[in-house]
Amino acid sequence: MGVVSTFREKMFAAFVVRNFRLFFIGQLVSVSGTWMQQVAQNVLIYQLTHSAVDLGFSAALQFLPMLLFGSYGGLIADRFEKRRILYVTQACAGSLALVLGLLVSTHHVTLDRVFVMGFLLGIVNMFDNPARQSFVQEMVGRDLMANAVSLNSVLMNAGRLVGPSIAGILIALVGIVACFYVNAASYLAVLLALALMRKKEFYPMAITERAKGQLRLGLRYAFETPALRNVIIAAAVVGTLAFNFSVTLLLLARQTFHHPNEYSVLLACMGFGAVLGGLYVAHRSRPTLRLLAVLSTLFGIFMTVVAFAPNEIVADVAMVATGACSIAFLSTANATLQLKSHQVMRGRVMSLYAIAVLGSTPIGSPLVGFIISQTNPRVGIAVGSIATLIVGLFLLASSRRRDQRQEALLAV
Repeated sequence: MGVVSTFREKMFAAFVVRNFRLFFIGQLVSVSGTWMQQVAQNVLIYQLTHSAVDLGFSAALQFLPMLLFGSYGGLIADRFEKRRILYVTQACAGSLALVLGLLVSTHHVTLDRVFVMGFLLGIVNMFDNPARQSFVQEMVGRDLMANAVSLNSVLMNAGRLVGPSIAGILIALVGIVACFYVNAASYLAVLLALALMRKKEFYPMAITERAKGQLRLGLRYAFETPALRNVIIAAAVVGTLAFNFSVTLLLLARQTFHHPNEYSVLLACMGFGAVLGGLYVAHRSRPTLRLLAVLSTLFGIFMTVVAFAPNEIVADVAMVATGACSIAFLSTANATLQLKSHQVMRGRVMSLYAIAVLGSTPIGSPLVGFIISQTNPRVGIAVGSIATLIVGLFLLASSRRRDQRQEALLAV
């Protein structure tokens, strides 16, 4: 019994911090709403156009600001108090969800307007993502940061599990518009959580003073540090070609299995697996490059199974494993970058990570959408799985080179 208790305490160590508990609860509500809107928006676009390319283009527009200006968002996170940034970004995101809901309910929604709303949300996320990522250490301190990052990943994917399930029910009973309104309301939970936090319990982080050349300095710092550079490159490849599930799974459900409701099931299975993967990483005290290589390889293997699954049941089971490996990969990459980077550079490093994982979508989603339009959804998923397997080999080689350098230094 004592072993089980110790295991649980280690896995959920960051929950001893009140500010982090508040953050976790508020984000859980909000992320569930976000995934509800993601499902509803994809269904809406597909109803309007029946086009795989338009689905990819919609995802691309939402992440285009991150690709173009993500580093500036990271610089803002380094210059200002993270909680203040989150107040603004969360309020703006909720307002955009409300406007989209009003457009749908008043029958004024068009494909162009959906694209515009997605682009505006992308601008908000450009500032929100690096601030939210680097805010973790400010809440829990360095010793609990790896655990908090992993639990935060569990949170994001618990929303992936809950959101699509509720979205499927609401769309069937009420219609698409309900998902947009519920998402708009969900941001109130985050704003309340931020307001209830105790500032005196924060772990203050250094603030970067305004100066010339800070963006270039951040880029140089990240890419001249092998421990950061290799992880960012790996995340960029996987983000570009593998993390296009909002497009690939919708088309797999509708075009391959011919069951529209299967989309929500696949997302829910992935979310369930992601929770398990996040909890596994949360139990580990420190991430390693070798672990990242193993997770990338497993991610690619299970993704291949999804690509060639003969039926929905096999695809659902494989998506659980895919979700577990994918979020374990992201959590490990995230924690590695935060632990290996200096806190005055943290926002800029995490913005590069966001560009790699999210900002790559404007390239990856249209590309994968085009591949699917010329072939089929299975090929689109297989392209991502092959890329992920190659990344696993790259990380393994990087880990071996690092070990060899360390052995050479010890031998001197």
